[in-house]
Amino acid sequence: MGDPMRIRAQAKDDKTTVRVLMAHEMESGQRKDSSGKLIPAWHITDVTATLNGKQVFSCEWGPAVSKNPFLQFTIKGGKAGDKVAVTWKDTKGDTRTDEATVS
Repeated sequence: MGDPMRIRAQAKDDKTTVRVLMAHEMESGQRKDSSGKLIPAWHITDVTATLNGKQVFSCEWGPAVSKNPFLQFTIKGGKAGDKVAVTWKDTKGDTRTDEATVS
């Protein structure tokens, strides 16, 4: 399991903007180590987000996403005090879920 995500969720009018910084190595499987052997692929494959327990966002990623990826999306609705949870799953089967309160 990776380090905690940094999540910021801010409501304005009828929209909530969510910003997420994920800590993950995101190896593509195409780089070689110092001895010339390929470094195995290890990257986030699925990301989902919920607002008060209801899924509001999902995406699938591949090996081309950079190390420590940043993700931003907007949700229709949401107000101060609501809970936003973001979950990722990677190619090794590891998962991470972190939560933030909408401000």
